[in-house]
Amino acid sequence: MTYKKINTITGWVVFVVAAFVYLSTIEPTASFWDCGEYIATAYKLEVGHPPGAPLFNLIGRFFTLFSDQHGAARMVNSMSALCSAFTILFLFWSITAFAKKIALKAGEINNDKIWVIMASGIVGSLAYTFSDSFWFSAVEGEVYAMSSFFTAIVFWAILKWDELADEPHSLRWIILIAYLVGLSIGVHLLNLLAIPAIVFVYYFRRYEFTRKGFIITAFIAVFTLGIVQAGIIPGIVKWAANFELFFVNFLGLPFNSGTIFYFLILIGLSVWGLWYTHKHNKTVLNTGILAITMLLIGYSSFFTLVIRSQANTPMDENNPENAINMLAYLTREQYGDWPIVYGQYYNAPLDQSQPYKDGNPVYTKDKRAGKYVITQDKKNSIPNYDSRFNTLFPRMYSDQRNHVSGYKDWGDVKGTPVSYTDYNGESKTVMKPTFGENLTYFFRYQIGHMYARYFMWNFAGRQNDIQGHGGVLKGNWVSGVKPLDALRLGPQENITSSLSSNKGYNRFYFLPLVLGLVGMFFHFKKDKSDGFVVFLLFFLTGLAIVIYLNQTPYQPRERDYAYVGSFYAFAIWIGLGVYALADLFSKKISFKGSTLLAFVIGMLAAPVIMAKDGWDDHDRSHRYTARDFAANYLNSCAPNAILFTNGDNDTFPLWYAQEVEGIRTDVRVVNLSLSNTDWYIEQLRRKAYDSDPLPLSLTEDQYRQGTRDYLPVYYNPSIIKDSTKYYNIKQIMEFVGSEDPKAKIQTQGGMDLSYLPTEKIAIPVDKNAVISNGTVSKDKEDQILTEIPWKITKRYIMKNDLMIMDIIANNNWKRPIYFAVTVGDDAYLNLEPYFQLEGLAYRLVPMNMRSSDGQTGKVNTALMFENMMNKFKWGGMGEKDIYMDENNLRMTMNLRNNFSRLADALILEGKKEEAKKVMERCMTEMPRRNVPYNYFMLPLAETYFKLEMNKEGNELLKSIADIYEEDLNYYLRFSGKLSESIDTEKQQAMAVLQRTAQVARIYKQEELAKQLDERLKKFGI
Repeated sequence: MTYKKINTITGWVVFVVAAFVYLSTIEPTASFWDCGEYIATAYKLEVGHPPGAPLFNLIGRFFTLFSDQHGAARMVNSMSALCSAFTILFLFWSITAFAKKIALKAGEINNDKIWVIMASGIVGSLAYTFSDSFWFSAVEGEVYAMSSFFTAIVFWAILKWDELADEPHSLRWIILIAYLVGLSIGVHLLNLLAIPAIVFVYYFRRYEFTRKGFIITAFIAVFTLGIVQAGIIPGIVKWAANFELFFVNFLGLPFNSGTIFYFLILIGLSVWGLWYTHKHNKTVLNTGILAITMLLIGYSSFFTLVIRSQANTPMDENNPENAINMLAYLTREQYGDWPIVYGQYYNAPLDQSQPYKDGNPVYTKDKRAGKYVITQDKKNSIPNYDSRFNTLFPRMYSDQRNHVSGYKDWGDVKGTPVSYTDYNGESKTVMKPTFGENLTYFFRYQIGHMYARYFMWNFAGRQNDIQGHGGVLKGNWVSGVKPLDALRLGPQENITSSLSSNKGYNRFYFLPLVLGLVGMFFHFKKDKSDGFVVFLLFFLTGLAIVIYLNQTPYQPRERDYAYVGSFYAFAIWIGLGVYALADLFSKKISFKGSTLLAFVIGMLAAPVIMAKDGWDDHDRSHRYTARDFAANYLNSCAPNAILFTNGDNDTFPLWYAQEVEGIRTDVRVVNLSLSNTDWYIEQLRRKAYDSDPLPLSLTEDQYRQGTRDYLPVYYNPSIIKDSTKYYNIKQIMEFVGSEDPKAKIQTQGGMDLSYLPTEKIAIPVDKNAVISNGTVSKDKEDQILTEIPWKITKRYIMKNDLMIMDIIANNNWKRPIYFAVTVGDDAYLNLEPYFQLEGLAYRLVPMNMRSSDGQTGKVNTALMFENMMNKFKWGGMGEKDIYMDENNLRMTMNLRNNFSRLADALILEGKKEEAKKVMERCMTEMPRRNVPYNYFMLPLAETYFKLEMNKEGNELLKSIADIYEEDLNYYLRFSGKLSESIDTEKQQAMAVLQRTAQVARIYKQEELAKQLDERLKKFGI
């Protein structure tokens, strides 16, 4: 067979292997984080979070056509798996392209060379197949798998052009690349980072290397990337917005007329430019215009977002239904901005000569006026910092309290004193970080922790799947070479079972890393230009992203998925490492024998060991937890309820459950993070499926962005005559919504703000209504309050807090109101004394519900028993051995706590048989093999003793003690600074051990108590 046929067939075989791996390990339903949202937006072509992924939605929708609603998630996940398998295919062909060029430098391609080229491609592509970060994205419905596919095919296409550059019409590959880049924008912008590497491939193929040519090409490469990312992508929409404003506001034409005219001009100019350059034989200019045109055609997938937004779909984030809204959506304005090249340190004061600068005004479509009106003039809206606190390359810029703490820890910040005068004219001194400390933070945290750690996860090994923030016990890279690992992470001999049994404990012994480094040096030795191209891809999709993102400490999740392009480039070198070994061995044995030996070593050193250790923590088959937990939230609510949520993981899975699987569409999920935006509040006023519009008294003008975003809680004696009285919530809302100057206070900047005139608010209660609609049962009629005295303890409230108040004020107890148990105390607004626990949500009830156990709310045993025992599903945890990662395990803590609280409440009511059933269900549905024991099991052990199930209680208490005794023995083997770094863990382990002994004594388990006391004595406790 010819080289071409062998290369093609081998590539497809590798594709089949990768496809089998990914399709075998995909999650059969939605995953946590953004996956639920992406699957929902694909299933019904809705509008997700900025900057959108319209092409992902379109292709995802195509895949869902082959299944019903219950299989839609599996189909979208399968799409990711297949995109990932195609990524592996094009990686294989890219590796063989580089290997072939190396082989050709030594003469003609013969059979021996063909097999070493194939061996290189197989090992490198399969190593990436089983790499930690890429495999993670390959088995879920997120954009990163498809984004990786576009990076792979674009990079392969430029190598294909390189091979065929001397043939007629080879420029068609450049045009194809432009189109693919345009398409990729509709998935994720990461693909754009391949552009500079593409430019250099073109340069090395067409020109002889010179230092001047290299520098000019570098400039062109960066300029091209900048033009596409910062020019064409936002610029096309920005000009459309400008035309729209001019046509509507100045010419008085209908909405969208300017946008239509603009795109007609754009299309006309493209057509004319192509005709003119073709007629006058201007080949370079014609190719340039054609490339830009194809890029724009690919980019045009974003029109679907505008079209679907105009249909007012239930999920319509940021409402990008016109060019002006679309610009804000595309540029991610809601997420704010951050300095990259020049900016402030975290403790920079404002420049008192000009504290704020003007921003661009925000326009909103006003249908009544027939034009776009300025809703935020943005005057004095951009902080202007004291220039003495500004620096080049600012890495420590956020003034958020936990970020500042992280900066100081990672940067070892001592600072230098700088004095300034504040707005009151007082002199103050702060310790400004030095530039050296700024760089220390950059290298230790942003490079070391947020990139190099992830890189080593993939090619050296991983300690566990627990998110780490710098401690030695969580989320570090580990190699398996114990003496080396011990230098950073403490003793590695006889580590605890809680560490060794974690499925994320993967040890590769540096083998893939070493093979990749061998391949890198070999590549540069044999072909410097190609080596540089791969290095450029490696750098731009790795460290360049680190520089651009400028990440703050304490990220909400691990971010390794952002750097898979860099790991892709390294996998090329892993493949070429096989060629390097074969070349080395050929000096001693035949080339055929050296190829076979290198292939075997390469397979064992990378794909085999990576697959062996990585399979168990990437196999999500049989796991339905995200969907079932979401359904459990919804099924915790009474019919037609309003459910307040807050984070991604208690919102996106719920959206998926409702939008795709049609679960409890009568419940209106209200995300409090999004409730700070006017577009989201407006959507809450619409009917969605079986949920009626939410009752809101504030009008669109009153909650528009820039209006009532922030309301001080300010006691005004001229308005509130009696400071001890609680005032009707409707009166307060009328006051807040008033434009009367008396209902405003002036800020130091001269702005008039609405405010809360009192912290004491009364929520009136209609006793007949709350009994008739089931909020309170008839037998508790005497406990119903005439009004709820509600005290706001914050110094100010945000727009989302105001929305909670508005809904409560106008609901009049008609619809049940719930808060998810995961929302957090700050969002409860001090309403906890009136919370009733019914499952994974607290219901607001007009009764005193303070709990005697110090936990939030009282348990309604009848409702909670029905929900948890008959309605809840458990994601497969009790059926098979499934992989439970940190997000899943975090959810099980809430579930175990709820089981314990329900059982205890039933015991207090004398319903011990029901309590026993609850305990049995808890242990059955969340078995230890899938959900490891921890200190959250202590209340369950106590519940066993209350039920006089002493055998079960003793076994559980002993198991908990065994875990923490083993942990403590391990911690006490640490020394020096490593020992100091785990003081919190040591203290926790000691506290849990002490508590086990206390519980044994409290419930008169004297023999066990004696045993536990003996254990404590060993530690001097």
